[in-house]
Amino acid sequence: TVPFHLDNHWDYDASPITTSLLDLLGSSGPTSLLSNLNANREEDWMNYWLNLFSPETYENFSRSDRTCTGFRIRQQNQAKKVREGDRFVCYMTKLSRWVGILEVEQGPFIEDIPLFYTVDDPFVVRFRVNPVVWLPKERAVPIHEDHVWNHLTFTHGMDKRSTTWTGKIRSSLNEMHRSDGQFLDDLLRIQQENGKEYEVNESRYRRLVTHRLRKLDRVVSVTVPEGAPEDDDSSIHLPVDIRESIQIQASLALIGKQMGHSLWVPRSDRGQVEQALGPDRPVTFLDVLPLNYDDRTLKTIEQIDVLWLKGRAIVRAFEVEHTTSVYSGILRMADLLALQPNMSIILHIVTPEARKEKVFAELRRPVFSSLDRGPLAECCTYLSYDSVRDLMANPHLHHLSASVLEDYTEKAD
Repeated sequence: TVPFHLDNHWDYDASPITTSLLDLLGSSGPTSLLSNLNANREEDWMNYWLNLFSPETYENFSRSDRTCTGFRIRQQNQAKKVREGDRFVCYMTKLSRWVGILEVEQGPFIEDIPLFYTVDDPFVVRFRVNPVVWLPKERAVPIHEDHVWNHLTFTHGMDKRSTTWTGKIRSSLNEMHRSDGQFLDDLLRIQQENGKEYEVNESRYRRLVTHRLRKLDRVVSVTVPEGAPEDDDSSIHLPVDIRESIQIQASLALIGKQMGHSLWVPRSDRGQVEQALGPDRPVTFLDVLPLNYDDRTLKTIEQIDVLWLKGRAIVRAFEVEHTTSVYSGILRMADLLALQPNMSIILHIVTPEARKEKVFAELRRPVFSSLDRGPLAECCTYLSYDSVRDLMANPHLHHLSASVLEDYTEKAD
């Protein structure tokens, strides 16, 4: 047998872990590679960090010399924790695949030379890296493969239809559990040498790669989803229970209350929301919005599913998917900003995880990227039902502010 070192203990080729890795190589795979992996193991102090790529940034990075990776300026403080010799484990969103390992050689440093985009590149917090592994998309390893899913600490034992695990890969520069990092490091190096291919639907993949729209003052990413907006949910066979969406609406109201906000939900929804909250969790809603806008604007605002207010200002606005399409909620948000382009407001679209990519595709529509105040995707983020539940379980909500939502929401990058 061939010994293989993983997670600080020895497994042999009869173990599920080693067998799953050997499966990638085939029955005649180079066993010498497995022996060399342990010899090449870095020192115990090496840390692993998540590096997320969209299909678009993956393609652009693949075309580069792959010696520099970058992150958004808001992640600068987290980037300072990364040391030379640490490794980035690279994951492609939307396709849900592990694509590479990058070893840090230098950084972080600030550089605005276009890298991932030809102009207005937002990934200016950068590192010089050595591309230890970089896989073509057909060789990238899906996270839902049994030998991956059953080993990672944040997916092991979970139903593959669950979305609870996605919090671990929601943001770049999340530090990974060392056993996960080491497992993926070994797995992807083996995959690069002699791994199997995984089918990619090229038509669907092309739709995932966004396009850039040049405006007078900026360049924005846009997509044109196929099919009519009214049919946007036809490909997802996960009907939303109206009672579940009302419960999420009620949870958002209760979270806002505990944070000290005044609350608004449409009058037509209040009976159901109050029933979902029950007598033990009473919430008081505003009878009239304390806002000085014209009637048309007020009527638009009054239809938004949940509002958090402080005094006369809207702090957050939430559109929770009911039986209407994702497009309808986003259109209401866009109407509001078109009516009041100077309004300072942070918007959230709330849906089940299964519809996240549909939300992102709709947010990047050209029509929503050409608003006077800027692209809708810059001020409207995605919040999953599971993230609302996670936030609801936080016992310290009364000590928190609305800014905590930044830890739970995702942008349509």
